[in-house]
Amino acid sequence: MSDEYQYHSTDLDLTGDPAEGNWSIRCTDVHKRLGGVSVLNGLTVAIPDDTITAVLGPSGTGKSVLIKHLIGLMFPDSGDVVVHGESVPKLTMPKLLALRQRIGVLFQDGALFGSMSVFDNVAFPLRQHTDQGEAEIARVVTERLTDVGLVDAMDDSPSQLSGGMRKRAGFARALVMEPDVVIFDEPDSGLDPVRTALLCELIQEMHSLHGGTYIVVTHNIASARQIGEYLAVLWKGRIVEAGNAERMFSSENAFVRQFLSGSAEGPLTMD
Repeated sequence: MSDEYQYHSTDLDLTGDPAEGNWSIRCTDVHKRLGGVSVLNGLTVAIPDDTITAVLGPSGTGKSVLIKHLIGLMFPDSGDVVVHGESVPKLTMPKLLALRQRIGVLFQDGALFGSMSVFDNVAFPLRQHTDQGEAEIARVVTERLTDVGLVDAMDDSPSQLSGGMRKRAGFARALVMEPDVVIFDEPDSGLDPVRTALLCELIQEMHSLHGGTYIVVTHNIASARQIGEYLAVLWKGRIVEAGNAERMFSSENAFVRQFLSGSAEGPLTMD
C-alpha cells in the first residue's frame, strides 16, 4: 500500500450481514475521475438496511460524488454500485428513474422551488411521478408537513422560511414518496448547534416512524455522534474504516481517531 493510503483498511468485508440487518447498498472498488482528477479511488463500502448510517470525511474527499453515484446522477469509471440488488450503472433509463423514486434526498439548502408554496414543493414528486388525485395528495402532504412541524407554514413561500424550516420542508419532500432510502447531504450546513441538534432529533424520529435506510453525509462529528448507528469514514476517495458507532468511536486507526476526536495531531493536515 502506498504511503498515501497507509491508514486505509484493506479488509472491508461486504459479504456478511451486519448485526442490524442486510446490506441495502454496496459500492465495490468504485473509481471516478472528474476533470482529470481522481475523486473516488477504489471506494468500497456497504450500507446496512433499516439503519442510520453517517458517512463522514473532510471537505473535498468525495462525499457528494458518492451521493451522485448512489442515485445514478454519475456512473463509475470502473467498479459497481448496487442498490437493493440492482447495479445502478447497468440499469436502463426507465429502471433508473424507478429506482430514483425509491430514494429521497435532502440537499444542503433544501433545494426548494422559490416560485412554489411549501405545500406545492412537497406535493411536487407526487404530482410528477404518481397518478394520485389532489385529495390524496393533500392528505399525504399534510401528514408529512405535520411530521416535520410545518403544517402551519404550508402556504408560505420558501423565502418566508428560516434556514432550519427550509431544511424541514426539504425533509418532508424527501419522505413524501415513502422512499426505501433517504440521503441527507450535509443536513447541518448553515445551521447553528441548537438547530442542528433539533434536526438530528427529527431525523431520528422520522427513521423510527418510517424505517428504511438513512444515509447522513456530513463532516459534523457532533451530528454523527448523535444519530449515527453505523459510521463510514471517507478520505482521499476511499473508505478508511466502517463499523457500528461504538466500535468506530473507539477505533485504533490513527486517522479515524484523529478525525472523530477533532484532534490536530494525526495524519490529517491542512494540506
